[in-house]
Amino acid sequence: MVALPIRNPRTGAIEGTFAGADATLVRERANQLRLAQPAFASLAMGDRAALLLLWAEALRKRHAALLAALCADTGRHRVEELEIQAAIGGIERWARSGTTLEPQSGRSRALPSVRYVCERVPYALTGVISPWNFPLLLSLIDAVPALLAGSAVLIKPSEVTPRFVEPLRASILDVPALAAVLDVMPGDGSTGAAVVDVADIVCFTGSVATGRKVARAAAERLVPVFLELGGKDPLIVLPDSDLERATDAALRASVQATGQACQSIERVYVHDSQHDAFVDLLVAKAQALALNTPNIRQGHLGPIIFDRQAEVIAAQLADAIARGACVRTGGQVETHEGGRWLRPTVLTDVTHQMTIMREETFGPIIPVMCYRSVDEAVALANDSEFGLSAAVIGPDLDLALAVASRIDVGAVSINDAGLTSLVHDAEKQSFKHSGLGGSRMGPAGLDRFFRKKAILIQEGPALSMAMLAESP
Repeated sequence: MVALPIRNPRTGAIEGTFAGADATLVRERANQLRLAQPAFASLAMGDRAALLLLWAEALRKRHAALLAALCADTGRHRVEELEIQAAIGGIERWARSGTTLEPQSGRSRALPSVRYVCERVPYALTGVISPWNFPLLLSLIDAVPALLAGSAVLIKPSEVTPRFVEPLRASILDVPALAAVLDVMPGDGSTGAAVVDVADIVCFTGSVATGRKVARAAAERLVPVFLELGGKDPLIVLPDSDLERATDAALRASVQATGQACQSIERVYVHDSQHDAFVDLLVAKAQALALNTPNIRQGHLGPIIFDRQAEVIAAQLADAIARGACVRTGGQVETHEGGRWLRPTVLTDVTHQMTIMREETFGPIIPVMCYRSVDEAVALANDSEFGLSAAVIGPDLDLALAVASRIDVGAVSINDAGLTSLVHDAEKQSFKHSGLGGSRMGPAGLDRFFRKKAILIQEGPALSMAMLAESP
């Protein structure tokens, strides 16, 4: 066990320490979960769904403690109310999504005498490594379908936001049958590495750099890995668009949760006929938003949760300004009572030579760039190593859909932005460096936690060596 600091994002103060799990503890707990997993997997899926519903109710009963912990972890209030609501809703949605899986069966076309049945076998132990921006929701988004499939789960949340672990664990203990196959291992990167070393399948959400390390470690063990990584999501505003709609969508999708969301809009491309009007309206709306300091229950934007992220944001802003970008509003990381905040920031005169247009920012910054043709807008949107999601707003649905089909990303919101955080039915994958593996949305979000076993039934004579005899 190692002592790790607990930082208050609203004050910057270190308010204590917590014990991070070492590799020995992770291994011991993993072995215990594995021992309990066969009995759990033998339950009917409906019975596992019932346990998940009990857990959702346990979380609901512990709402006050969970909210207090998350508010202390992130420095925001309304977003955390919504996060808890989304997490509980996700559990209930999976539990009620259908509690049976139709077996795949048929007859071989190559050998008509052979009938086959395909069984689904859950992975014994799923390792989940989750980030700090939505600590609860992103700890559960993969864990819940894995549990429904019959897998045991070991979660390693970010060390940046450790306070929510205690009430989360308490809610798990409220459902003993679930506690036998689910646990949370707080700690730093070494704890995460230990989880990768013991898991049969790994789900990671975080940065590209860390995702590469996780992928390499999983590859060494030949275990599957699912990566949800960074984004640099573009928004294309087509000519003659409704600017009220366009600016509302751009602002919300860029600065909600202080821009600390992977599906945040981080680049906006507006046709030159509407660029100036779009910027003026966007700036006016951005200036109407307030920081939630000194009162966490007032304002719209919380602090930058991870102090190091404030340095990334400041460096990108400095680079953009040095290269000729114009700050239309915001633009300065502020310190209040020791915490770090950034007001909604609108930049113009940006180019793709600036890091703020190429690297993930993870802050409430809206760079707006002018384009002259739809082909140019699509080329700019695709000029990125990321391919998480995108958005298109326009007056003509057919044109918007045609543009969406040309953007090299896993999901596109039409006439809004950032809808992937709210719509869980549609399967999507991450393109380029934004991720790896099957969709965590839709039916695939459950199916990826199963291996497929084929049972082949010979209903005719057993095949003999006579079929291999040489003919003179």
